Parts: sequence; structure tokens; C-alpha cells
Amino acid sequence: MSLVPKFMRPAPPRPTERDGAAPTPAQRAKANAAEGGAGLVGYLDERTGASPFLRGFLFRKVPKGTNWFYTLGSATMFAFVSQAVTGVFLAMYYEPDPTRAYTSAAHITNDVFLGELVRGMHRWGATVMIILIFLHMGRTFVFGAYKYPRELNWVIGVVLVVLTLMMGLTGYLLPFDQRSFWATVVGVNINASGPIMGPYLADFMRGGAEFGQSTLSRFYAMHMMLIPGLIGALIGAHLYLVSKLGTSAPPWLKAEKKSLKREEI
Repeated sequence: MSLVPKFMRPAPPRPTERDGAAPTPAQRAKANAAEGGAGLVGYLDERTGASPFLRGFLFRKVPKGTNWFYTLGSATMFAFVSQAVTGVFLAMYYEPDPTRAYTSAAHITNDVFLGELVRGMHRWGATVMIILIFLHMGRTFVFGAYKYPRELNWVIGVVLVVLTLMMGLTGYLLPFDQRSFWATVVGVNINASGPIMGPYLADFMRGGAEFGQSTLSRFYAMHMMLIPGLIGALIGAHLYLVSKLGTSAPPWLKAEKKSLKREEI
């Protein structure tokens, strides 16, 4: 019989599964949640075979000397996602009709809950996206990342720049006020002055020889569906090539390697 008082005795250890004791309800719930999550991931992986692609895409070697300049591409993609999300919200209230377009835009700004905030994010986000994509292209050019074997990725990037500018042009008309209307007229006329394809492209954008009822609907369709779809597909191809070919090292590291090789020779 122990002479130590009961309140001074150490507490007995809690039973665990290793000791053969039944787990507590909290332990059972935690184990079931873990098994359920692993089972769901395994179910999806077995039927899609996505794990090799995800491992290759997410776990890849990064060259030494990588810095914040390499995040410009990701920042541009984030700006595009922001534009897509806010654009869907605006499309719920916007009416692509010449007689009601301006009224619906004013309704979004003045009456819809957080409409002014979302419209401001979409408007200024377009400018931010254009700035970021030009900075990203400039970084790629200065760092020499357009050279072999990444020429195709550079071409895709150039097409993405053109499509981004087209997004800005088609979206500028949608409020359909005096400034946006005449600015779009000037932009399309400048486009029409291009050689060979210029007049045909301008007619396609206007929906005819002159600005008419169908011009606004055509710009809205291009801004909401055609151009974003092309941008999304090209971003997927761009990311695939980045994953396959990797990122190039900064030019100063390449210069250091060349100088070291010369010294060894």
C-alpha cells in the first residue's frame, strides 16, 4: 500500500492505440478525417494520374541567383485572375445595349453593393496587368531568357501582350460614354490603316463598315469570351513550357561561369 497521498501521485498516462487501449473520440475523428482526405486524394490521383505532372510542375530546380524579378510573371497571372473574377461580377449587372450600357454601368457604381469597389478594381487592374506584362517581357529580354530553347515561349509571350492590349481596347468601350466611344473610334481607325489585314480586322471589330448597333455587342463578346479564352489557353501553354524547360539563370551568373571556364583553360 502506497503511503503517498492520492492527490500527490502522478497522473497515469493516457491510453493510446500502441498500448492496445481504445482511442478517444477526438483521436478517432482525427484519424477518420486523415483517412478520408488521403482516400479522396488517392481516388482522384488513380483516375486522373495527375501526381506525376504536379510533382514535375511544383517540384523543379530553380537556378541560383533567382530574385524578385522572377515573380513578375506570377504577378501578371494573378492580375489576370483578378480581372476575370471582377469581370464576372460586373457581367451580372452590365447590359451590352447602346441605350442601356451607360445606365447599367452607373447602376453598378452607385447602387450595387461594393459595385464601385469591384469596378475600380477591374478598371485599375487592367492598367496594372498591362504594366506587369511589359515589365515581365522586359525582364525576359534583359536576362536573355528568350534564347534557345525558349524561343517558342517568347513568341507566346508576345502574343499574350497583344491580346492584353486588345482586352484593354475592347473593355474601354463598354461604359459607352462620349470619351470611350470616340477613343474607340480613333483606335479602330488607326487599326484600319494597317497594311493588308488592317481594314478587314477593323470591319470585324465594328461589325460592319461603320460603328452601329452590333459594335458594342461584338466588343462585349470579344472582351468577355474570345480574348479571355485565348489568354487562358496561352497561359496554360506558357506555364507548361516553363515547367518543361525550366527558368534561365540570371545573366551575371552566366558571365561568372564563362570567366571561370576561361581561367581553368
